[in-house]
Amino acid sequence: MTQLERRNFLSLTALAATAPLLPRAALAALTPATSPDGARRKARPFDLAAVRLRPGAAWDALDTNRRYLMGLDPDRLLHMFRVTAGLPSNAAPLGGWEAPANELRGHFTGHYLSACALLAAQSGDASVRARGIQVATGLARCQEAIGTGYLSAFPLDLFDRLRAGQPAWAPFYTYHKLMAGLFDTATLSGDRRSLATLERMAAWVERWVQPLDDQQMARVLEREYGGMNEVLYNLAAYSGDARWRRVAERFNRERVFAPLAQGRDQLQGLHVNTTIPQIIGAARGYEVAGDPRLHDVADFFWHTVTERRCYCTGGTSNGESWNTPPGILARELSGYTEESCVTYNMQKLTRHLYSWTADPRLGDYYERTFYNGILGVQHPIDGDKLYYLPLAGGYWKLFGTPLEDFWCCTGSMAESFAKLGDSIYFHDERGVYVNLFVPSELDWAERGVRLALDTRFPEEETLTLRVHAAQPTRLALRIRVPHWTAGAEAELNGRPLATVQPGSYLTLERTWRAGDRVALRLPMRLHLAPIPDDPAVQAVMYGPLVLAARLGTAGLTPGNLRAPPTRPRRIPEYTTEAVAVAPLEVRAAEPESWLEPVPGRALEFRTRGQNQDLTLVPLNRIFDERYAVYFRVNQIVT
Repeated sequence: MTQLERRNFLSLTALAATAPLLPRAALAALTPATSPDGARRKARPFDLAAVRLRPGAAWDALDTNRRYLMGLDPDRLLHMFRVTAGLPSNAAPLGGWEAPANELRGHFTGHYLSACALLAAQSGDASVRARGIQVATGLARCQEAIGTGYLSAFPLDLFDRLRAGQPAWAPFYTYHKLMAGLFDTATLSGDRRSLATLERMAAWVERWVQPLDDQQMARVLEREYGGMNEVLYNLAAYSGDARWRRVAERFNRERVFAPLAQGRDQLQGLHVNTTIPQIIGAARGYEVAGDPRLHDVADFFWHTVTERRCYCTGGTSNGESWNTPPGILARELSGYTEESCVTYNMQKLTRHLYSWTADPRLGDYYERTFYNGILGVQHPIDGDKLYYLPLAGGYWKLFGTPLEDFWCCTGSMAESFAKLGDSIYFHDERGVYVNLFVPSELDWAERGVRLALDTRFPEEETLTLRVHAAQPTRLALRIRVPHWTAGAEAELNGRPLATVQPGSYLTLERTWRAGDRVALRLPMRLHLAPIPDDPAVQAVMYGPLVLAARLGTAGLTPGNLRAPPTRPRRIPEYTTEAVAVAPLEVRAAEPESWLEPVPGRALEFRTRGQNQDLTLVPLNRIFDERYAVYFRVNQIVT
């Protein structure tokens, strides 16, 4: 650890002990142990404040995001809200999707509130908490100036156009981001004023939808509305007021929900990031209202998408849509695959389903998205976020221009990189589930137990869990043994344990004492991830990591390496073409036959016996250069 890294780590550790954060028990209403229908949850996530990251890739990414968030000017974030409310503002307006002419303006400010609240809870950083509350207070003053409960960076005419069936980009989408940000500021940062602001916004929504009949509301729901159902269900659960549940139900999109409830995939043609937040709302509705039909909607959706519509990374979407029937992906590789918002929302949905089942397969999926769809989509230099993660060969990660993008994914990833510890640990009444191998420490204060997870995974295959307990405590410790491992080896206090089957949990239920130590080795191997409808198009993985071939920087200049400032309603566009990637000619199907590790270089491999020498490294390590993930592999018959 460098001196700077150590100083930052010690600083965050000190803040964790002193920051005035909301007690963890205040969040219990958000994830009740028992649904109203009596269905028992198998596992619950720990509150973010119970988990601290330790030095490693995730900690570095969290710190980069902190610098990005704290580098933004609150007055600029609030500028268009003040203009809309008739309040004075001398701040310069932001650019990109936050520009004064953009109909989505204000959405990033909602993400910003969530990101600050999440990061403050995750790290204990009091300055980040204060920044979020500062922005929320500015929004409350704008709402008070308007006087109707309405709060937005754009005037009411967008909602008038929506009601009339006229073009308007997505007013409820932006409204959802603000409501969600205020909810997080209230519940994670303990800001009661944010809760009052949120309730006034919810009351405004209630009045807006009240006169609409079901047919009129269905037309409104054809326009992207984010997770309005989710945030209203959250408010209902937190406040105990069933009024908000009834409003949430108005935002359940029956046209999409009906076939899913019957086990039918009719997703072709749908905008992906419009749809997934609606399904998250269904999952939350099941938890709050106990409706088994909403359970079936979320459950079938997750399975059909992850099993038949995902790439090797765990991500989905091409050009923001599902353009083909399930299982047809070979023609769905482009520079616009895998919108980052989609990965963020699939992770949120996975957390819900995992809590219902504690199925290690959901942990496997979450891990795949964590390493391949999240960690590599924040630029390590300035913290800018990625819109698309291209999976067609020869492209590069097209980051934006800071202060001139503010895409939907800029906001979603600001949240993702604020809560990288949120799915490492889960628990039930008996004990703890360890699902991600990220250096971290869990403080389960209610049980008087702390767990310290030390590892350099995935650079190394080993991890160690140390138990710190004030007194001997009986609990079950369950460590996920991933499906990809070649066979786990485990020790308890230096004593070998029986071999555990991949795709399950190593479960140790005993009385734990201070100093107990579990060591686990998870051998990784090369394996292939072919496109389902064209097995000759293959990606290479090592353990949970997608490997990408480094293709250099030919044709890349400062002028095209990043997207130019984004005009209203435009997405980042490549201004120079991809480069071609030659097929691979192999004599055996196993990747070990044509790939070998590079001596002394962790997680690096090189081809052998090919016309073009390629070096493959984890996709999440590649920045500012071209790469290839999928290859056409021709097997030579001898």
